[in-house]
Amino acid sequence: MTKTLSLALAAALFFAPAPAVSRSAAPKTVRLLTIGNSFSGNATHYLGDLAKAGGHTLVHTPMSIGGAAMEVHWKRIEANEKDPQDPAGLYGTRSLSAALGSNDWDYVTIQQASIKSHDVNTYRPFAAQLQEYVKKHAPKAELLLHQTWAYRIDDPRFGPTNKEGEPATAEVMYTMLTQAYKTIAKELGIRRIPVGDAFHLATTDPAWGYKPDTAWDKSKAKAPELPDQTHSLHVGYKYDKDGKLGMDGHHANAAGEYLGACVWYEFLFQESCVGNSFAPGSMKPDDAKYLQDVAHRAVAEASK
Repeated sequence: MTKTLSLALAAALFFAPAPAVSRSAAPKTVRLLTIGNSFSGNATHYLGDLAKAGGHTLVHTPMSIGGAAMEVHWKRIEANEKDPQDPAGLYGTRSLSAALGSNDWDYVTIQQASIKSHDVNTYRPFAAQLQEYVKKHAPKAELLLHQTWAYRIDDPRFGPTNKEGEPATAEVMYTMLTQAYKTIAKELGIRRIPVGDAFHLATTDPAWGYKPDTAWDKSKAKAPELPDQTHSLHVGYKYDKDGKLGMDGHHANAAGEYLGACVWYEFLFQESCVGNSFAPGSMKPDDAKYLQDVAHRAVAEASK
């Protein structure tokens, strides 16, 4: 076999759709508490829909603070420990300790803020402190580390204003955050939910991944004109209610939320998402099938 043919065969096998796995005979109930921010909200947005379509039940309580790093969650815990009545220690009207003690959680998740995800030093000592806190208040739960994703390749962060020590490209950001998440997961002895890996698989797929619209000039754009953002997993360019153009290369759009939820579904329900009947109403069936396959590959690779 020639070297060219071998490479072609390897590529075909890598990008071939994952086989569907038979559904579990018995319905499952998964009890999940997420300690996170908007990224955990993105990744779990469609999780309940996938669970229902799979014949299962999701009980999910999000303990979220917008843009919060692990340090922010730990400071909120400290404020509550010092004074249980202090609003600075509460998530709305209740404390994290109360939420952790309110159910027999199967899983509790933590994650780093995306802007700090590349820097492993920002996880310490807060990841370990959160682990001990969860063990104290929800001793039966398995703590999991939600690996978030890199920003879109054309996100302004990767432009001329990029700061020294910050990732210069989406690829560098992915490499750095992945190493950080793997390092912390190993230090804590916990498992990693590989959403960031799934995003990377899809966005770097030569045939499917998002490619910036180089023919579009944002300086001349007028509402509702937008660039071609086919297969973007991020919100991207959009107009606000006043017709002002903005760019969100951080958060997931419906496709990214679906991909993330498929990863969580496989990880938590221990069942392939391939063949699950749920997909967002606006999503093309071929895209839903592709994203299911990508999620399946990401989970399979992470489990090796």
